[in-house]
Amino acid sequence: MAENLEIERKFLVEYPDCDKLNAVRQIEILQTYLENGSGGSQRRVRKITENGTDVYFYTEKEFITAVTRKENEYEISAENYAELLKEKKADCVPVSKKRICFMYKKQLFELDLYPFSDEFAILELELDSPEQKIFYPEYVKIIKEVTGISEYSNSALANAGAFPIIDK
Repeated sequence: MAENLEIERKFLVEYPDCDKLNAVRQIEILQTYLENGSGGSQRRVRKITENGTDVYFYTEKEFITAVTRKENEYEISAENYAELLKEKKADCVPVSKKRICFMYKKQLFELDLYPFSDEFAILELELDSPEQKIFYPEYVKIIKEVTGISEYSNSALANAGAFPIIDK
């Protein structure tokens, strides 16, 4: 099991022209939240489809700060995935999204596109440290940083089926 510290920042962005992103990877993600683990850790399973092939992952996260969390993630079998789905959180809709990964100035950005919006998307960037300088792609319009804002979590977006109303 890989255990590491995940330092990540998230941004609400206008839905970009995806042709300008120079994608290095495009995947479909179906993410299901499970009942919390010991100590209140967040648990989830993911079915990731890439080039017609499905791969499954189990993840457990402990939140340290809004930007930093301890993450344990590993690949699981289709059978284990199906078994873990029985532990699905009753109040949480599965998250369906398309992720486009692209490089900009030696940074790997992940753009999440949700089926309920053609106006907004979420841009994520994993960092080496919380203070790391970020170089923002000029072809992606950032509306605001949403790191640590619960209304912009994957589960909140999926449950609402929409982005929160914002003042532009």
